[in-house]
Amino acid sequence: MRHKVINPFNQTVYHEMAFDRPEERDRKIHNAREAFRTWRRVPLSERIAIIQEGLDYFDRRREPIAAEITAQMGKPIREARAELDRFFERANHMLAAAPKVLAPDVLPAQPGLERCVWHEPLGVIFDIAAWNYPLLIAVNVVVPALAAGNSVLLKHSARTPLCGGYFEKAWAHYPGLVNHLVLSHEDTAAVIRDPRVDHVVFTGSVNGGRHIQGLIGERFIGAGLELGGKDPAYVAGDADLAFAAANLVEGACYNAGQSCCAVERVYVHRDLYEAFAAQAQAAINALRPGDPMDPSTTLGPLADRRALDRLESQVQDALQRGARLLAGGQRLRGRTGNFFAPTLLADVPNAAEVMQAESFGPILPLQAVIDDRQALERMNDSRYGLTASVWTRSRQRAEWLATRLEAGTVYQNRCDYLDPGLPWSGVKDSGRGVSLSPYGYYHLTRTKSLNFREGN
Repeated sequence: MRHKVINPFNQTVYHEMAFDRPEERDRKIHNAREAFRTWRRVPLSERIAIIQEGLDYFDRRREPIAAEITAQMGKPIREARAELDRFFERANHMLAAAPKVLAPDVLPAQPGLERCVWHEPLGVIFDIAAWNYPLLIAVNVVVPALAAGNSVLLKHSARTPLCGGYFEKAWAHYPGLVNHLVLSHEDTAAVIRDPRVDHVVFTGSVNGGRHIQGLIGERFIGAGLELGGKDPAYVAGDADLAFAAANLVEGACYNAGQSCCAVERVYVHRDLYEAFAAQAQAAINALRPGDPMDPSTTLGPLADRRALDRLESQVQDALQRGARLLAGGQRLRGRTGNFFAPTLLADVPNAAEVMQAESFGPILPLQAVIDDRQALERMNDSRYGLTASVWTRSRQRAEWLATRLEAGTVYQNRCDYLDPGLPWSGVKDSGRGVSLSPYGYYHLTRTKSLNFREGN
């Protein structure tokens, strides 16, 4: 059976490849297991040097890799190039942190006793990566997993399978260390059940996360599950209006809104509401949909053509509930590509689907609130809890809200950004587990306690 990758801009078949046969899948798992046995014994300094060699592979191929990302999932070429920049930022940060984070934790001395904690690798990590940031989502796992002494099985999204191949080729000089798999859903489940796999990391839908949680429930292994969000923002009465409007539109529409931490609903203090809506409308209308290979394009097509129906349905539901349409609202007619017009909705009630269900598209719904407490109540009214942003000049206000917001990350005056020095995690249906930062290493290692007594 063969898989076709469809270019979302022109609907042509960009690439065709075969799914792994059962014997190929078994061979790759075996190779990963064998690589782990030797890799875990390689000194950390040597592991870091070998990982850096793999990163050099990406560095030498920046432009063709960026172009292939754009062709596979529609991201404007300027954003694909920016993803490569952030790829190296994250990888280099995690490598720089590794010696300190992975060093043994030595407890205070006691007479005749030596006590410490080792951070040991888990084994074979199965990473199921998503398509929307095909390099960033994978590197969050691959680099720290390798640095910690694990080997990696990488099953990339069916929309961006060539990206999985980059990772395997980058470390091909160490056979079995990183293995790219092309799998159906059924074969993916078989890998999760395989006793040679020690840990699973998945980025994707809530339903996908539930299915994986059920599969690992058959075994005593862990999983990291990043399952998306419905990330809220609050523009307080003292916010810098122009700054907030420009950044929130970008946070909602960058990568055509196809980001787990994209801004998906905005609550604005009533004193600023109409002025904010006007500035957001101007920023939305300034976006330029077009050929994603054109550097001047600022909005590319959606990766999935089926998303057009979902987004139009969310807009219609909001309008039926009394919302006002200020911009966009439907697919761009007469286009071959999967283009949805950047959309701004005002006066959207919290019960509307566009305020509750993940959109994953360039839609920005607005609602006026009377004060901080009402904003907090509405922001927490969600099954998701990945990020939230507060736009205010007051550190005190931001901190008051941060202590009460149900989110893994709270921003003040920024949004839609992952700092590799901070843990990336969610609450509620946004998932479980951690990536990036020292805590990301802890999620890919297990602790071993040493309690040594001198003499008899």
